[in-house]
Amino acid sequence: MIKGFKEFILRGNVIDLAVAVVIGAAFTAIVNVIVEQLINPLIGLLFNAESLSTALVVTVGSASFGFGAIIAAVINFLAVAAVVYFAFIFPMNKFKERAEAKKGTPEEEPAAATEAELLVEIRDLLASRRSV
Repeated sequence: MIKGFKEFILRGNVIDLAVAVVIGAAFTAIVNVIVEQLINPLIGLLFNAESLSTALVVTVGSASFGFGAIIAAVINFLAVAAVVYFAFIFPMNKFKERAEAKKGTPEEEPAAATEAELLVEIRDLLASRRSV
């Protein structure tokens, strides 16, 4: 049981996942601060509020709906997605394209003969043996 657990932990994909979670948390913290301390206050200025999170609050009876907070969460998500794309995905795709370009195009292997072509070849071989 311990051996199986050790093999599981030392698999490459588990370690890669752990690194991705740590890096993602670090980038999320940076993006959250940028959104909360820069973008939200700038948008809040447009709505005459402290930040976007406190803007666009609609009160109906005793219920308050914070549409600004929803918009802030969407902006936060888009900012995190943009950072992940431009910091990780886009450079890795370019790296892979360059690596594949350096390799060159692999030579095409001849297509495997179909069953009908093989049967015709066998028939021709048998016919040539009969005539000898």
